[in-house]
Amino acid sequence: MIEKSTLEFLDDLRRNNYKEWFHANRARYDAARENVLDNAARLIEGINRFDPSLGYPDAAKSLYRINRNLRFSADKRPYKTHFGLVMNADGDRHSPLSGYYMHIEPGGMSAVSCGIYITEEKAASLGAIRRAIDTDWEEFSAIVDDPVFREHIGDLCREDRVLKRVPRGFRADSPAAEYLKLNHFYVWRLLPDSLVTGPDYISEALRLYELMKPLNDFLNRAIRP
Repeated sequence: MIEKSTLEFLDDLRRNNYKEWFHANRARYDAARENVLDNAARLIEGINRFDPSLGYPDAAKSLYRINRNLRFSADKRPYKTHFGLVMNADGDRHSPLSGYYMHIEPGGMSAVSCGIYITEEKAASLGAIRRAIDTDWEEFSAIVDDPVFREHIGDLCREDRVLKRVPRGFRADSPAAEYLKLNHFYVWRLLPDSLVTGPDYISEALRLYELMKPLNDFLNRAIRP
């Protein structure tokens, strides 16, 4: 499970987000980081039981840095107030592949997620995914409209830069139109603090990841046919 002290550290960091406080509490950060990595290793082991294509990526290399990139941000707080870790077959958080994502953040904001968030370095995946959704609409819709998937996972997230029109090169009346407008392709399931810090965290996260697997498979076949 995730230790309560890990969430407490992140909550304290949220209220003291400056370098002097962080350096004074470096030991707490190190302990929280190790706790997250230990749980990530358990998740990777469990995912391999239903998705051996994942392999065994190095959890430490899959963990995003806690330092924020301030170069183009008006928000100058130096640290993220969550831990994020992506697990994909390349074992590289910069990979263009879809993957399983672990998010630890206090206040009921921890989550399990699956899919791909398109960044500049992953832009080549965007067109391939849209073409696959449009061409293989029946297969894709069977995944996202599956009643069990809808009940336990929900729909793909639509909070980030959704296009107003179907992108050029696709029919405006395509049955996949609303998904073709997306710039990112992932699902996100929030988890309460009581679950994350309890004995059922790993088993529940794995149950949800297994339900997300068909989406992950579809996206990765689109990216690497």
